[in-house]
Amino acid sequence: MTAAVILLHGLRTSASMWRHQREALAADGIPVIAVDLPGHGTKLGERFSVDASLNAIGDAVGRATRETGAAPYLVGFSLGGYLAIEWVAAHPGRVAGLLAAGCGTTPPPVVMRVWRVLARVIGRMPDRGRRLNDAVVRLFVPPPGAEDVISGGVALDVMDDALIELSRLRPLERLRDIRIPVLFVNGRLDHVALQAGRFLAATPGARLVTVPGATHMVSLVRPDRFTEVLLEGYRAACGVPKRA
Repeated sequence: MTAAVILLHGLRTSASMWRHQREALAADGIPVIAVDLPGHGTKLGERFSVDASLNAIGDAVGRATRETGAAPYLVGFSLGGYLAIEWVAAHPGRVAGLLAAGCGTTPPPVVMRVWRVLARVIGRMPDRGRRLNDAVVRLFVPPPGAEDVISGGVALDVMDDALIELSRLRPLERLRDIRIPVLFVNGRLDHVALQAGRFLAATPGARLVTVPGATHMVSLVRPDRFTEVLLEGYRAACGVPKRA
């Protein structure tokens, strides 16, 4: 059976951000599971927590393995990437490979505190910051990617919980325990890739791809190139030959 790809979205977004990749993978005959993390997408209104998110990843991995009979390939962007690193390190042998995009730094506590203050200020706006969020997405993500992000709903209420919870994670330490193929993908203009070299050095046998012209939301800003890299990583990790 053909191994599945599991897609994990970023903070405040949802599974809808992966529309381009889902269509491309389906066209290539690859099963896809796009997960909505707690508090996001179809789970808006739920409280976000790392533990609940890791359980959601485990459920998706179990489902993919049962349905295909093969270990899946795990892809995470930003929040999803940090969570994927945490889950893979704690569950060796459950997935064939890992692609972590847009997660190339460990923010110091002071930065996390500043982000929390900003999130609270924005959250006090009459619409809790929805117009600002959508305007920023449309400014930095070209169509149709911006609408792919917005169409799945915007998780307006998860920021404080997420920033507190994410401070628990130690990705550089966890990466040292991973023994499957790991592929890091960052946009060249990504402000969250400041420690990309450290992440690469911490991970045995990992590879880094930097996409020219792409910002943090690399899968949406350069969707074709990102999907190409994803497929290369998937085929190498899962032993799947390229279709003629």
